[in-house]
Amino acid sequence: MKVLLVEDESKVANFVSRGLQEEGYAVDTAPDGKKGLEYINESAYDIILLDLMIPEIDGLEVLRRMRAGGIETPVLIITAKSSKEDVVKGLDSGSDDYLTKPFSFDELLARMRALLRRKKASAPLTLEYRDVKLDPYYRKLAMGSKEVELTEKEFLIMEYMLKNAEKPITRKEIAEYAWESQDDSSNIVDVYINFLRKKMESLSSKKYIHTMRGVGYILKEDHEKN
Repeated sequence: MKVLLVEDESKVANFVSRGLQEEGYAVDTAPDGKKGLEYINESAYDIILLDLMIPEIDGLEVLRRMRAGGIETPVLIITAKSSKEDVVKGLDSGSDDYLTKPFSFDELLARMRALLRRKKASAPLTLEYRDVKLDPYYRKLAMGSKEVELTEKEFLIMEYMLKNAEKPITRKEIAEYAWESQDDSSNIVDVYINFLRKKMESLSSKKYIHTMRGVGYILKEDHEKN
């Protein structure tokens, strides 16, 4: 299980990180909200432990940006703030649970296990096309026995292409799905398609993403290069 801890108090961060690693979790630690968002946008996590009172970007804003970007990773807020108003703000912003400092490590583990069980029970089914499999739970792309982790945008594009396998899709459609934008004037879609192609080529010699001149792209099995 992969955990992101966003905490600016070094003593707390070290204590929690060390304890989780001893329990078998893989832990990334971010000292502020800006770095936390960078981690969130680049890697898939099973759960996020988020302090509210952090520098650069506060915890509530981190939550709002995550949820606005379609990231549904369970979030457990860990904070010294304990008023009813703070709790409501955290839950309204998209957190899944709330733990007030100081707390026992056993209670933290229990809250985490509860959120992870809830996430696993509601996890969407794997999307598949031929030997391509996309796991929404871990945000991983698999081809045969090999797999690779995708960033948030790579995952969204791959998800859309798998849902529309063997159908031509436009850059505008991809932009609307992955960025909620109707602007297809930039080359950002092409850049991310190139990222996906390279990752798929690292897994298999088969070619799946093909350019359709004047249209956009299509996902279909083909052993020939574009």
